[in-house]
Amino acid sequence: MLVCGGKDCPTGNLVVSSLKDKIEKLELYQQVHIITTGCVRPIEQGTIIKIQPDNVLYENVTVQDVDEIVKEHIQKGRVVNRLLSKNALNDTIFEQEVDFYKKQLRIALRNCGFIDPHDIKQYISARGYEALAHCLTELQPKEIVEIIKESQLRGRGGGGFPTGLKWELTARENSEEKYIICNADEGDPGAFMDRSILEGDPHSIIEAMAIAGYAIGSNTGIVYIRAEYPLAINRLEVAIEQAREYGFLGDHIFDSNFSFDIELRLGAGAFVCGEETALINSLEGGRGEPTKKPPFPSVSGFRKKPTSVNNVETFANIPPIILNGAEWFASIGTEKSKGTKVFALAGKVNNVGLVEVPMGTTLREIIYDIGGGIVNNKEFKALQTGGPSGGVITAKDLDTPIDYESLKAIGSMMGSGGMIVLDEEDDMVQLAKFYLDFTQDESCGKCTPCRIGTKRMYEILDRLTKMEGSPEDLDILEDLAQNIKYSSLCGLGQTAPNPVLSTMEYFRKEYDSYAYRTKKVFYSIDEEKCIGCTKCVRVCPVACISGSVKQPHSIDEDVCIACGACYDACRFDAIIRP
Repeated sequence: MLVCGGKDCPTGNLVVSSLKDKIEKLELYQQVHIITTGCVRPIEQGTIIKIQPDNVLYENVTVQDVDEIVKEHIQKGRVVNRLLSKNALNDTIFEQEVDFYKKQLRIALRNCGFIDPHDIKQYISARGYEALAHCLTELQPKEIVEIIKESQLRGRGGGGFPTGLKWELTARENSEEKYIICNADEGDPGAFMDRSILEGDPHSIIEAMAIAGYAIGSNTGIVYIRAEYPLAINRLEVAIEQAREYGFLGDHIFDSNFSFDIELRLGAGAFVCGEETALINSLEGGRGEPTKKPPFPSVSGFRKKPTSVNNVETFANIPPIILNGAEWFASIGTEKSKGTKVFALAGKVNNVGLVEVPMGTTLREIIYDIGGGIVNNKEFKALQTGGPSGGVITAKDLDTPIDYESLKAIGSMMGSGGMIVLDEEDDMVQLAKFYLDFTQDESCGKCTPCRIGTKRMYEILDRLTKMEGSPEDLDILEDLAQNIKYSSLCGLGQTAPNPVLSTMEYFRKEYDSYAYRTKKVFYSIDEEKCIGCTKCVRVCPVACISGSVKQPHSIDEDVCIACGACYDACRFDAIIRP
């Protein structure tokens, strides 16, 4: 019995505890093994239980449901129909028949939700460390690099640089000391791909780093992980100790001449440390600031030694490529983007969660076939990909196949895998403001365009949304965005203007309505639905709502700044947004 659960999942932890108590009480512990896996869906969709070998998927499970699951399914073999995945077709119960999974192909996530991340034996039973053994006993380092090159695996951290080429460049350098670094400092708002892999399958990253170490001639691996991931850190620590105990880390692995070990370094959660030179500076105890390239880390990286930096998802693909061959991986995807990509599907879509699909899958398939369409059957407005560095995609481009080049061609980017669905009610100017608020706060401050430019851009957006802007602000905003894009030192500044530029391109009227102050009122109150609870009054930042307790309220149109606080707070659908 596999039960999802992450660091912020109190419901999942309570369900696990209740299940264990029930199983022990009924003395079924020899027949039933309960495994807590990493998160596979966000908390708001409740706890998910997968029962094997029946392959039955239950969702939104609470503590109150535990007795029924144990009594009906475990003891009597009868499926609890009311808890079956709501995405099942024609009341089917098997995971492969559920819309959310039908078009997915799980390579990086292959073990997440299927094995106990605390048990190395379960990873070994899933062909774990077989790829490492094959490399150390049958392949030369150059052969491994060639396999990764032929697979055409590209970095999944956002840049899409060929992984095999990066390894080859590092391997070419003559140095007694080299480093393999795993970037686990996942910083995009709403992204939890790397965290889920580390929580659900930590041994796959350890194995991949050891393979990479052998391929480039490194004996030391470092996982740079944000301190806000305590469960992932714990599971990595346990996995590293188990790997050492079993001889998969340490001296003379598989009786070879190769020795390799891994250490963890905790980061403070700086978005800029997603850039590899900023990450390396942070590892060395300095400020998380990027440095000018060249030299690239493959020549002079950590401690000025040749260094290869790859992110978690990239490493998760390495063991399957070694086991199944370069041709197998290269047969999946598009001409220039091979394999699969993991996305954190979120926003106004019915089925949110981690999605892993072959490159070339269309955006429409992800939103409507896997995601189940827009919440409450509202109109699709846009899709935001690439997090704070990406742009928006409109309905006319929904049939675009997902790959690095195609997304870039329509003004967005792959990024690390954030994918937010927006509906007809979403304000695109407010969206751009949200991302600018994030990036200007996360700027390391080293270069002037990013440090000052993003701040000025945010100030313009802030004025506009407060109805204090002017038409001239739009020209200034666009000029600033272009200058920052082409003059910033690193990827953070170079991509920070993207949300603004893409929303201005596709939703210019929304910017105009703010600039020309035509949006004099956004919200009104339905007097028939308003019960006078005063909650909207308490959250309004400009005190534009008035009315007596238990009496219908009203909004002062001249004072309202259309922040949406009242709309979000009202529990009776009394706030109307035109």
